[in-house]
Amino acid sequence: MGWVTEHHPDPAGLAACVQCGLCLPVCPTFRLTGRETASPRGRLQAMSAVADGVAEVDQKFDEILGFCLGCRACEPVCPGMVPYGALLEGSRAEIAEQIPTVGRRVRRWILGRIVPSRQALSLITLLLRLMQQLRLSAVVPGRLRRSVRGMRRLTRSPSRPYSSSDAPGTMGLLLGCVQEQWFSSVNTAAIELLTMAGHNVVVPGDQTCCGALAAHDGHADIADLLGERNVDAFANADLIVATAAGCSAHLTDALGNRAGDITTVVARAIDDGLLPVLKPTGEDVVVQDPCHLRHAQRVIAPPRRIVEAAGYQVLEIDDAGMCCGAAGLYTVLQPEASAELGEQKASRIRGLGSMVVASANPGCEMQLRAFLGKDYQIKHPIELYLEAIKRSSSTANVAPVEMQR
Repeated sequence: MGWVTEHHPDPAGLAACVQCGLCLPVCPTFRLTGRETASPRGRLQAMSAVADGVAEVDQKFDEILGFCLGCRACEPVCPGMVPYGALLEGSRAEIAEQIPTVGRRVRRWILGRIVPSRQALSLITLLLRLMQQLRLSAVVPGRLRRSVRGMRRLTRSPSRPYSSSDAPGTMGLLLGCVQEQWFSSVNTAAIELLTMAGHNVVVPGDQTCCGALAAHDGHADIADLLGERNVDAFANADLIVATAAGCSAHLTDALGNRAGDITTVVARAIDDGLLPVLKPTGEDVVVQDPCHLRHAQRVIAPPRRIVEAAGYQVLEIDDAGMCCGAAGLYTVLQPEASAELGEQKASRIRGLGSMVVASANPGCEMQLRAFLGKDYQIKHPIELYLEAIKRSSSTANVAPVEMQR
C-alpha cells in the first residue's frame, strides 16, 4: 500500500543515501548483531523499498525499524547528510497508522494523555515514591523494573519554579514531563545558574511535554499538537532552553535557533565570564554523552567545559559516544538489546575508576544507575557545577576569573 500519511519519509532524504557503509561501525545495533537490516543503511533500503512499492508496511518492516535505537550516530558520519532521524520518525508514523496494534494504541494513549498531564504524572510519581519507601520495586513488571531501579530517590512532587517578567533577552525554561517530576533538581539548578549569569528566566505555566517520546514512537500528530502548545506558551521567550538532551534535540529539530540545550547556554556563560571557573580539585568525573546531545545536536564540548569549570578532570568513555541503550521507550520495547548496551557502557565506566558520572539526559541517567548500582553518583553536569560553586563560596575556591555583569 505504500505511504498513507503526510508524515511519510521525504523521498529526497531517502535518495541521499549512497550506500557507502560509513554508518555501519558507529551503529550500536549493527555492532550487536552484524545484520545488514540492523544498520542505518539496511533500514534506509527497507524504507526505499516501501516508497518504491516493492515492499509493504508490514510486520517485518515494523521489526526492522523497531530494533533501531534512534540514536542518530549515523548522521555525523554520513557524507550524504541523510536526515536519518526524520526519516525514521516518518516511517514509524506510517507503521503506527497502518499497524495499529493494541500495544501501540496503549502507548499512544499514555503519550498523548498521561505524559503531557502534570496531574497524572504527579499521581504516578507519588505512587512510585511510596513503592520506593516500601521497597516494592519487585512487584513492577519485568520490562519496567530496570527503569524503576534506575530512578533517583523521589521526593515530594515539585511545585513549579518562579517566573520573572518577559523582558528582552528572556530565556524560557522547558520543564519537561519526566524531568520536572523525577529530576526537578536539574531544572532548579538551571534557573539558579541562568539567573546567576544575568539572564531573565521565564517558566510558562501552560507549557507541556515537548513531544519527543510521541514522535519517536510514530505518533507524529500528538507531537505536532504538543509542539504547537509549547510554541504558544513560549511566544515571548527569545530562547527556549531544555535541561534534557532528548527534549532539546526535539525542540531544535522543530524550532532551530529558537531552542537550545542548557549545557550550551551555561558553557557559553562560563566562556563569557558570566559564571565562575573553579580551581582544580584533582578529582575525576566521567562524562557520558547522551546520543541526542552528541549526535543529533553535535553538542560535545559544552558538558565537558562545565565539568572542567567545576574543578574536575574529565574522563572519556569512548571516542564514538556509543548509545547506552536507554533510547526513550527502547528499554521496554527491546529489553534484551537495551540491557546488553547498558552493561557494555557500565563496564567501560567501571574501568575508568571514578565513581562520579555526568549525564545530561534523564533516560541515560536511569539506565546507567540501573547497571552501575547505588555506589555511583550520577548527575547532570549543571548539578555538579552548581554544587561546586556553592561549596566554593565558603572556601574561596574561585579561580581569578572576573564575573562580568
